[in-house]
Amino acid sequence: MDLANIKTQSGKENQEDEVQVVEFIIGEDKFAVNLFDVREIVEASKITPLPHAPSHVRGIIDLRGEITTIVDLRQLLRIKASKDASTADLRFIVMDDTVSSQKTGIVVDEVTSVLTVPVTDIDQATKGGSDDGGHILGVIKKEVGERGESRKELVIWIDVRELITNMN
Repeated sequence: MDLANIKTQSGKENQEDEVQVVEFIIGEDKFAVNLFDVREIVEASKITPLPHAPSHVRGIIDLRGEITTIVDLRQLLRIKASKDASTADLRFIVMDDTVSSQKTGIVVDEVTSVLTVPVTDIDQATKGGSDDGGHILGVIKKEVGERGESRKELVIWIDVRELITNMN
């Protein structure tokens, strides 16, 4: 999937040369998903485990009367746990109804911001292939710091639709 398809798929184009994403942290790495794939962000609540579920499915929660499956991106993306792996500060990014046939949320350590990213700041050469890592849309090069001392921070932009559709 390329940037043109992402814009068309969302049904909302803000500008030809910009993309909006939700940035979040898992472990020590920064990731982003398309803003229009996100329904809401909620604080973690008690997860009810599902017997015989795959390791990347943490369980289910009752989110305002709707059963929502919680997927652990750390497991799905094979990211090592950070030193402080407490569940007290976790957040759920609840996906839009168009992403999956069932209500789905992903667990992340922290949601940091909503970014409007110029297409020129996205490196698509690192885009994942269809075999392994096909869920990577590109790497966002984000400018951080004060003027004169700014540096580039890398944010991995993932295709959450592809990831959730292909998880078994």
